[in-house]
Amino acid sequence: MKTSLFDLFKVGIGPSSSHTMGPMRAARAFALALERHHLLDRIHELRAELYGSLALTGHGHGTDRAILLGLSGEEAATIDPGTIDSKLAAIRASGSLSLLGMHAIAFREPDHLLFHRDQMFPPGAVTQHPNGLRFTALDVSGHTLLQQTYFSIGGGFIVADGHDSAAPGLTTTALPYPFRSAAQLLDMAASHNISIWQLMLANESALRPADEVRSGILHLWSIMQSCIERGIATEGILPGGLSVRRRAPRLAARLREKGSVDPLSPLDWITIYAIAVNEENAAGGRVVTAPTNGAAGVIPAVARYYSGFIPGADNEGILRFFLTAATIGILYKENASISGAEVGCQGEVGVACSMAAGGLAAAVGGSSGQIEHAAEIAMEHNLGMTCDPIGGLVQIPCIERNAMGAVKAVQACRIAMNETEGHKVSLDQVIHTMYQTGLDMQSRYKETSLAGLALNIIEC
Repeated sequence: MKTSLFDLFKVGIGPSSSHTMGPMRAARAFALALERHHLLDRIHELRAELYGSLALTGHGHGTDRAILLGLSGEEAATIDPGTIDSKLAAIRASGSLSLLGMHAIAFREPDHLLFHRDQMFPPGAVTQHPNGLRFTALDVSGHTLLQQTYFSIGGGFIVADGHDSAAPGLTTTALPYPFRSAAQLLDMAASHNISIWQLMLANESALRPADEVRSGILHLWSIMQSCIERGIATEGILPGGLSVRRRAPRLAARLREKGSVDPLSPLDWITIYAIAVNEENAAGGRVVTAPTNGAAGVIPAVARYYSGFIPGADNEGILRFFLTAATIGILYKENASISGAEVGCQGEVGVACSMAAGGLAAAVGGSSGQIEHAAEIAMEHNLGMTCDPIGGLVQIPCIERNAMGAVKAVQACRIAMNETEGHKVSLDQVIHTMYQTGLDMQSRYKETSLAGLALNIIEC
């Protein structure tokens, strides 16, 4: 286990964790490296170059905006979304930006921000991931002062070229219950007579006090709930040019008018919660990666279903939900991928669905075996799902796909909780299958907007 719950669930901004938050973090990391090497005052020119999926769908995902903000020193977790447009307008109007707010340099698009749409990987890079970006700082004579290549590997995580860990700090911390697979996880929980959520709480408590873990999870849950409420309250057209109208307010109003006469209305509310979050994400609002921005609506929707529709639901159940969901998410991140550009949407909405299914099973008192089964069922029926956003925007099919994933998570949990026999496919096997399926998938179906709905809707 190299990843913390608080690495997997991060506060940030939309529309994409891999194409917005990751590049913003990489740009800021490069600016900090320049400061660390005392190079800020020597820089005459700076170039940012994008490759692969970042180049092909970067404009739709706001990658250009993220790089400008990151070089300026902004962080996705703390920036006020309401100030972003004015900050970017000032940079673009002046043709210059201030690195970390300390040293101004000329920076004009497209002269200094290059989209290499015909190159999948940065030339000479050791790491091979389709979300590559390279920064180069030059002095007045044109000599390179510093160059660094980064990869945005999903969920807002970044790695520098040649490095294999996005969270190196955890590798030096002794955890009471280290695990690398679901089989190890289940064996460890059984041998110590503890639940999966208790095991995860003990691991997180080795990194910070247990009360901070609990309060931190509830803080993340409060941000998710606020996102749901904003999404339900906000009307209008989503940015990007597709003229997609926000639907959550209208759907919620209609459901309230109907009342509770429909026995399936809880499913409708799950749909509304997921759509509300992902419409906020598509608008560049404040969201929590769960485990990515593109899949940010699944887990809040299922958690809200638990808190609003399950008798006896309480904060202890919410804690069980998030600790268990994070455990499952870590298995996917460390043994496969949560990057749509690497394995398709099965690695985003599919993983979120699996996390939510297992989390819900834990929240309602399921056994470790039922949790593992729920997570496995959820992914088994997301295998092969492509990532083909129209126009490179996290709107169609992404918003509705979160709603479908949330409903599917609830159903996977119900199947597992009602099952009394064992099951044939293990969670480890389905995680491995997901990763192999993603590697076999053609790149044009993996967040490049070169095939699928992204191509055919335009043709029709």
